[in-house]
Amino acid sequence: MKVLPLFSLVALCLILGYSCAEKEAKKPQKPNFLFIMSDDHAYQAISAYSDHLIQTPNIDRLAKEGMLFRNASVTNSICAPSRATILTGKHTHINGKIDNHNPFDTTQVTFPQIFQKAGYQTAMFGKLHFGNNPKGVDDFMILPGQGHYINPDFITQKGDTTITGYVTDIITDMSLEWLDKKRDSDKPFFLMYLHKAPHRPWWPRADKFKEYTQKTFPLPETLFDDYSNRGTAAKTAEMNLLYHMQYSHDSKIFPETLEAMGGVEPLVEGSQADVYNEFNRGNEEQRNEYKPILDSINLDFKEKWPKLTDKEKMIWKYQRYMQDYLGSISSVDDNVGRVLDYLDNNGLAENTIVVYTSDQGFYLGEHGWFDKRFIYDESFKTPLLIRWPNEIKPGTTEEEMVQNLDFAQTFLEAAQISAPTDMQGESLMPLLKGDGAKWNREAVYYHYYEYPSVHMVKRHYGIVTKEYKLAHFYYDVDEWELYDRKKDPKEMNNVYDDPAYAEIVKELKGKLAELRVKYKDSKELDDKYIEQSKKY
Repeated sequence: MKVLPLFSLVALCLILGYSCAEKEAKKPQKPNFLFIMSDDHAYQAISAYSDHLIQTPNIDRLAKEGMLFRNASVTNSICAPSRATILTGKHTHINGKIDNHNPFDTTQVTFPQIFQKAGYQTAMFGKLHFGNNPKGVDDFMILPGQGHYINPDFITQKGDTTITGYVTDIITDMSLEWLDKKRDSDKPFFLMYLHKAPHRPWWPRADKFKEYTQKTFPLPETLFDDYSNRGTAAKTAEMNLLYHMQYSHDSKIFPETLEAMGGVEPLVEGSQADVYNEFNRGNEEQRNEYKPILDSINLDFKEKWPKLTDKEKMIWKYQRYMQDYLGSISSVDDNVGRVLDYLDNNGLAENTIVVYTSDQGFYLGEHGWFDKRFIYDESFKTPLLIRWPNEIKPGTTEEEMVQNLDFAQTFLEAAQISAPTDMQGESLMPLLKGDGAKWNREAVYYHYYEYPSVHMVKRHYGIVTKEYKLAHFYYDVDEWELYDRKKDPKEMNNVYDDPAYAEIVKELKGKLAELRVKYKDSKELDDKYIEQSKKY
């Protein structure tokens, strides 16, 4: 037997060791995912989109270091249906969650289940909004339903619990604790970090409440829209700041203030005692922080309201709305910064895809409204920012039409996991990789169902391209609306009956019919869900 000299053995080991190390270094790593979603966060309230209302430096980091989508949208602008679409990669008429009342089809496979099966460690913290036992997650703590801002309750695998503090901070604490202490460093992870804020009734943390009640915000150009060039749906929706935003629940006016004033005009229907729903959840220390601010708001209201014109009352309500809504967002931005800093400081940022989005858009006084639901831009469009180091070119802006329908397939392709063939979205990978030539979508499909219900936005479906938006309002009306998105970006003028747009109407109706076939939607399904909704 031939024996190698000692130096030859050492050299061989070094060579083999180097070869193995080199091979290991070249072995592709599965990316981690941090999916951040807030609730009702309007793109207008992210300074990367527009800085006229608020600065959001931490969320903006994702735009500076990644990609910002300017034409991201939802398939159905309401909370639970949007989340069901994200989880399944299917339109709501397929997954069953057409509104906040009809049940989700629990036989549907969600993308976290697929990630879990593929070896990812999965976790969910915050607001899911439907179901108490999310599928495909190894660890979770979720709010029951809408949840609370102050001392919130949580559903966990070990039972329900109440945690003292402010909900945005708590959800972040949970997520950071999981990353730091519960995560298996030998596995890639998919963490869903889901904020309740800034959902109605918009309760900022006490320090933000104090800060933001001192601020004044610019008025939207369309605040006093009279809907004269729109159809029945816009004229009859119940989301006007003056006539439908509740004094107590929304503007934080105590019932005893209203009683002492002998009633106020205009009369707004709904519970006026809801201001105490959050306030009374606080302990004595927390209530003492909020009380002086609430007192100052109530004093201002009592002194000013009887002397104001309707226009001035609208402005007063708008400012109160923005103070609370934007104060809530300020805490979201602070906490997003905490999590991004953790990734940076623990060597995770380079191999983690970070997504920031919301479950839909939201009206911040545009057209005189709050809430969402419509196919109109402020509701239909949603913020979407994605950072993927070494893959997405920093500071990129993308104008293509994308939807929350696309998220599941995008995540699966990025993780090199095969997507189920019945998912209905399109992977955003060509756009993320800068290969837009491979993206061929010209239009997206939208369908809203929750009517008659809160805010009374009529049922409608439609098609949206970069240039136009065609919508059909149905059920108790049969009306069509067409908007020229280039010439009329604020969507003030319905040009459906304008002869100059006759050919556009014909073309878009044909494409809309094709999309309804493509996505397996139909008049028969419309009728089915109308009947089904009568049960709820």
